[in-house]
Amino acid sequence: MSILLNIFKGICIGSGAILPGISSGVLCVIFGLYEKLLNSVLDFFKSPKENIKFLFPIFIGVLIGVLAFSNVLNYVLYKFPIQTQALFIGLILASIPSLLRETNQKQKFKAHYFLYTLFAFLIGIFSVFLEKHLSISNYTNINVFYLISAGFLMSVGIIVPGVSSTIILMLLGIYPIYLSSISSLYFPILIPIGFGIILGSLVFMKLTRFLLNHCYAQTFYTIIGFTLGSIFVLIPEISFGVDLLIFVLCISLGFILMKLFFSS
Repeated sequence: MSILLNIFKGICIGSGAILPGISSGVLCVIFGLYEKLLNSVLDFFKSPKENIKFLFPIFIGVLIGVLAFSNVLNYVLYKFPIQTQALFIGLILASIPSLLRETNQKQKFKAHYFLYTLFAFLIGIFSVFLEKHLSISNYTNINVFYLISAGFLMSVGIIVPGVSSTIILMLLGIYPIYLSSISSLYFPILIPIGFGIILGSLVFMKLTRFLLNHCYAQTFYTIIGFTLGSIFVLIPEISFGVDLLIFVLCISLGFILMKLFFSS
């Protein structure tokens, strides 16, 4: 059961690397995988058998999410935007209390920690504004070095919760190329981007773990701020009446599902 659940979580995380507005890092946080993933990857050779057992189902799920189910999720988001986005909001809101409990258990709460949350929250809102007002352009003068650099920068959106990879790719002008290369499995584009993602992920994972080891509470309150800020990209345009009722009910459903199945 836990293997199937981790595959499902991996599918969601993989889809988050493609769908606009959804951060893979946030999904790792709300599924309670963030710290464990960091440690399993960075300390892989300390306990390879145990780490393979944990990482392999997630890795399979990520591949499925990137190559197949992202189109399904994209369809669902297009056909049922209010219900789908509300479910995600419910999942995120349900994850916040457990994050706060875990953080305060490891380090005593201090009032100024909320400044980190507020600062990250404001950055998260700004990134939402930026993504909604970016025009998806196509940068044609690309080379291998540029693609590796794009993958390296994209890894920020994979590792840092609340920072969407799509914003970075839009700014770099290769988001349409990235999507079309995935759908057609065009490896001359995917391999250098993938190499950059792996390299960048290792760098930013090491940096994130360094921050968690030396200033745990400040780092996690910052992560919570980014996570809360990501909610705003998921709020659809709704009117009072039936749509609002459906929105609230689906948020509640997402909250309940998180507590029942995804809490670590």
